[in-house]
Amino acid sequence: QVQLVESGGGLVQAGGSLRLSCAASGRTFSSYCMGWFRQAPGKEREFLARISWNTGRNFYGDPVKGRFTISRDNAKNTVYLQMNSLKAENTAVYYCAAKLCVIAGAYDYWGKGTQVTVSS
Repeated sequence: QVQLVESGGGLVQAGGSLRLSCAASGRTFSSYCMGWFRQAPGKEREFLARISWNTGRNFYGDPVKGRFTISRDNAKNTVYLQMNSLKAENTAVYYCAAKLCVIAGAYDYWGKGTQVTVSS
């Protein structure tokens, strides 16, 4: 059974940093891409970043380019999202997700999310 478990969320002041982790288990993820998303109250889910387990190639959504960095540790089966220069509007539940890299479209597996609150 595939499990994605996010951690590292919390309360931070505007301008601060947090590093989120996503521990993946339950299958071999070498052909998978891992994504980070967020959803703020009353808003649609927003794509943040994606990384290939195999190649490490990454891709970022426009709102976070230059501020957030996605990375992975294959030995630990863990993907990270380093978030710098956080803003109050970045307050949201942050989710990681997984899908086969060769398949465009929806992600197959989702974690339950971790809350990030940025105080102004």
